Amino acid sequence: MKVKKILVRSLLMALFLALAVLVFYCWTSFPIISGYGSKILCSAVFTAGRNEQQVRQQDLGNYMMKLANFKVDYTDSSVTGSVFGFAKRKAIYRSGLGCTLVSGLSESEIRSQHMILARQPSRHTDTIPWPMGDKLSGSFPSGVDSSKLKAAVGHVFLEKDTILPVRTRAVVVLYNGQLICERYASGFSATTKLAGWSMTKTVTGALTGLLATQGKIFPDKPAPVPEWAAPNDPRHDITLTDLLHQRSGLKFDEVYSRLSDATRMLFEKADMGAYTASRPLKEQPGAVFYYSSGNSNIISRAIRQSLGDAAYYRFPYEQLFFKLGMYSAVLEPDASGTFVGSSYMYATARDWARFGLLYLNDGFYNGEQILPAEWIAKSIKPATADSQGYGFQIWLNCGTDTTIRRFPSAPADMYYADGFESQLIFIIPSKKLVIVRLGLTQHNNFNGDDFLREILSAFP
Repeated sequence: MKVKKILVRSLLMALFLALAVLVFYCWTSFPIISGYGSKILCSAVFTAGRNEQQVRQQDLGNYMMKLANFKVDYTDSSVTGSVFGFAKRKAIYRSGLGCTLVSGLSESEIRSQHMILARQPSRHTDTIPWPMGDKLSGSFPSGVDSSKLKAAVGHVFLEKDTILPVRTRAVVVLYNGQLICERYASGFSATTKLAGWSMTKTVTGALTGLLATQGKIFPDKPAPVPEWAAPNDPRHDITLTDLLHQRSGLKFDEVYSRLSDATRMLFEKADMGAYTASRPLKEQPGAVFYYSSGNSNIISRAIRQSLGDAAYYRFPYEQLFFKLGMYSAVLEPDASGTFVGSSYMYATARDWARFGLLYLNDGFYNGEQILPAEWIAKSIKPATADSQGYGFQIWLNCGTDTTIRRFPSAPADMYYADGFESQLIFIIPSKKLVIVRLGLTQHNNFNGDDFLREILSAFP
């Protein structure tokens, strides 16, 4: 009888603990699920203009998102999501700003924010030659095997595993500045805006370079972060260069499979840069590489503070995007009004290619030195003499040891912007190439090296 009581108590305790774990999981995970889905659906429908049903089937088609219910409201351009009726989250669309997840501030407070936006030039891009417009020459460069190139691009649209689809949506290939090949999946086209995710970090790096060139920000001095202003603050010595190189030393958990600093920042915090800036120091600034989206949002916030709101919202458009002919580009802000410099930029595949072309041309574009060649050179140089291949918010195919390459089939001088679900801009100076691949690869099964090997086989 005594043994039976002990067993019953043990089972009840185990059941109680299991229930507690389940409640904790739901409490922490449901807001992330509903927040992520609301933001994704809102941006896809209202920022990118995509078909709602396609987004539901593909972008929100995994098993976690199927737990949630999402409602699109076309009257106020918003999406509201919840999981089993709990953890309701809302994302709202504002013209010129894209979508913002309501976090930390009320919806009315966010909608009442006043931003002075850039006015897009009136252009008929179909009549303007590439790259400032979309009129292509129709010629094909000699020495390039067009059949091989077409086949290589076609291969990444084939689904070898229908259970774990790769879902390539767009590929654009530039050779010596000329657009020579592009292809789109069904339901997508040259005018479809697609998420860059962490490719946005590389754009943030370029914006930092513009301000540094103008003498409005100083990369090698302590970063202009209010939380670190006191000289006795252990974070005071963190520079913008440390942030650009992902060597801030801040304690930050960049994990997306559970509740973490990264998921809290993106789906719960109104001011993402301030949240990351509040994190304590874990390592000596500049000493240890740790990839953190939080670092990028601190940079974006520093850019805003350096410019002031009167200029901030026009700055990336007037000083970068419009000068490159990137008229589709949209940078989306967090609830506080700061662009989410780590993750939230949408643009067409052609416009992502235009951004890559700026780097390929050492910052020179359409007759203007937009970014100094010296900044580009610094951007694509590893921080220290180690194997970490990372520059200023951009990945390098290799560090100082050129025998260790992330993509063995590609030249050592290749560098690239890399975003969640295999958004990629490959820049290969020795081959005069910019290659853009955009998609929805949710199972980490896109083989970038095979893709590059096939593409490169078509070129001399």
